[in-house]
Amino acid sequence: MIKRRSFLLGASSLALSQLMVGCNSQQQASLKLQLLQGSIPAQLKGKFRRQLKQAASLNFDPEEQLQIILNNLKTGKDQAKAKEKQTEQESPFDFMGDFLNFITRRRKSEVVDLVTLGDFWLAEAIKKEWIQPLEVEQLAGWQQLPSSWQELVRRNQAGELDKEGKVWGAPYRWGTTVIAYRRDKFERLGWMPTDWPDLWREELRDRISLLNQPREVIGLTLKKLGKSYNTTNLNEVPNLEEELLALNQQVKFYSSEHYLQPLILGDTWLAVGWSHDVMPIVQGERQIRAVVPQSGTALWTDLWVQPKTTANVSALAQQWIDFCWEFETAEAISLLTNAASPILTNVTAQKLPKTLADNSLRLPDAGILKKSEFLNPLSESTDKQYQNLWRKMRQRKE
Repeated sequence: MIKRRSFLLGASSLALSQLMVGCNSQQQASLKLQLLQGSIPAQLKGKFRRQLKQAASLNFDPEEQLQIILNNLKTGKDQAKAKEKQTEQESPFDFMGDFLNFITRRRKSEVVDLVTLGDFWLAEAIKKEWIQPLEVEQLAGWQQLPSSWQELVRRNQAGELDKEGKVWGAPYRWGTTVIAYRRDKFERLGWMPTDWPDLWREELRDRISLLNQPREVIGLTLKKLGKSYNTTNLNEVPNLEEELLALNQQVKFYSSEHYLQPLILGDTWLAVGWSHDVMPIVQGERQIRAVVPQSGTALWTDLWVQPKTTANVSALAQQWIDFCWEFETAEAISLLTNAASPILTNVTAQKLPKTLADNSLRLPDAGILKKSEFLNPLSESTDKQYQNLWRKMRQRKE
């Protein structure tokens, strides 16, 4: 019996070592990305493969919405915790059997190395430990990233901006909040919208659709008043509530998903929305135009982040991030997706293709960009102010 048990233990150890070696070798030569659909041009996968010095398995798993990826991050962390708890309650032999099954499953379904995350959710993902920091010293392209993007992803463990914090994401594309409008309607009015104050003009009463987002709507009103999107004490901003109530009278409806359809149909004349949604409509609808507000706007960016459930960022993952920061890759992202690469904001217009240099929706004027802001995480007390003011505004619709 003793010899049989020794044999089983030895065989199990051998099997474990073989599986782990096989698993490790597979990880070293594979890269799995869960990314937002359409955020990386298809041809870049082949280009990246050709640059590699050794053969590798590349698995790009696209998702239609960032919210789905966020939910997957949460689910992955919950499953890992449940597995740890189950393991603690098992006997050594139960553990060994389960571990063999775990390793086998791990080989069949590759671990996700990097996922796309919007910067809006970065603070939550850090606080809830869904992701882990990147080793920035291993990223050769980090220094090419503009300082505002570097500052955005340096956070402490609470998800707050911190100049001395770790780097929690690698920005690879970005966009803005824009004003989309019907050219035919405004030609009759004799003017075209160019900035946030235009939303309050009498001619647009009940003609506007706005995003169903407190930070966006209150933020653009703050911008009209010469304040920051990230104002921390709304009570100190004169006339803010009055301005919001006046803007509310202009709005036909609020939606973060269906704000463009009424504009296309002519039910509304103007919509505030995100540039990645608006660009395809501008290209496909002759009467729809769009503009980045002159006084500055809100910025958003998509990031590569590393799930907490991934052991360590692989060499291939590091190469992929650096690849996304190369000039030719940045150019392809900016030309072939509905967003721009942050790398190109440091490039003079003379070095860019004319189709990019002349496209103010993809690459706004440097002066406008300087006045624009990312939506930084708010403290609990400040967030409560925004939510209270938002409810008060929406309840006063007459």
